[in-house]
Amino acid sequence: MEVSLAIPLRSSRPLLLAGGLVLYALCASAVLAAPTQRAIVSRVSPAYPELARRMHVSGKVVLLVTIQPDGKVSATKVESGHALLAPAAQDAVSRWRFAPGPEASESEIDVNFADGQ
Repeated sequence: MEVSLAIPLRSSRPLLLAGGLVLYALCASAVLAAPTQRAIVSRVSPAYPELARRMHVSGKVVLLVTIQPDGKVSATKVESGHALLAPAAQDAVSRWRFAPGPEASESEIDVNFADGQ
């Protein structure tokens, strides 16, 4: 009997494994997917978009953020969230500063928008 498993990675293509490689891949995936935590030194709150406020749109925007060794954000990519809220989240997080580190890293950031902000 052959067992297949799809493991989601940071890319849009899943890794498909079969048989005895599954357990090994699960262990490797857990190690590779461990997020790098960098302390936030300064944070800018997002401006709630006026159209989203009028339409009572709220929710969470998840961003994948690339942080340079000096702590500046060099790139943001929307992983999920409402299209009306995403640009405001990206604009705010791009101005955040993180603790310096030895190399560039990626981190997943949640930005929450509550109706009435």
